[in-house]
Amino acid sequence: MARQPTLEFWFEFASTYSYLAAMRIEGLAEAAGVGVRWRPFLLGPIFASQGWTSSPFNLYPAKGRHMWRDMAREAARLGLPPVQRPPDFPQNSLAAARAAAFGADQPWIGAFTRAVYEAQFARGESIAEPGSVAALLNRLGLDGPAIVKAATSEPHKSRLRVVGEEAKSRGIFGAPTFLTEDGELFWGNDRLEQALAWATGERPPGLR
Repeated sequence: MARQPTLEFWFEFASTYSYLAAMRIEGLAEAAGVGVRWRPFLLGPIFASQGWTSSPFNLYPAKGRHMWRDMAREAARLGLPPVQRPPDFPQNSLAAARAAAFGADQPWIGAFTRAVYEAQFARGESIAEPGSVAALLNRLGLDGPAIVKAATSEPHKSRLRVVGEEAKSRGIFGAPTFLTEDGELFWGNDRLEQALAWATGERPPGLR
């Protein structure tokens, strides 16, 4: 039996387009026969290294206005609830990212990731507080407070810093990013299908 290929899904909870990718990656990957490796990380340090103090959607207002309209169109096209802008954008995603990094290899990581995104972009809720993250975990039948506490203890607390350095070393500059096993990088929700095809061995004609 052939080994199942794997696609790394690098996502940031404050990222709007990571939301769209997170809501559909498992179904598409299963249909393609590809496993998903969930890789939560923080974009803030990467943006800071480029001299950005906020999301480019805030730094460039015209780009931001287009993004929110584009998100509304894409959510409607994918059958998702209307996009709700959270009270602050981008939100502080540290607590959620720590919990996701702690559970990245657990069977609940997909459901938790979707729950955080739905709270933020489908209901417009804050995900910044550890209590909010714990409540989302509780709704999944997990011990939210215990997971949040464990995620902020050493050595788990430093895991995000290590993952962030890995992201930089592998050339990741935004989210969502998809990395195949041979190191091919695909950036953006609209490249998910191409990333899955590449992971299964498909190549565009004339490209190796």
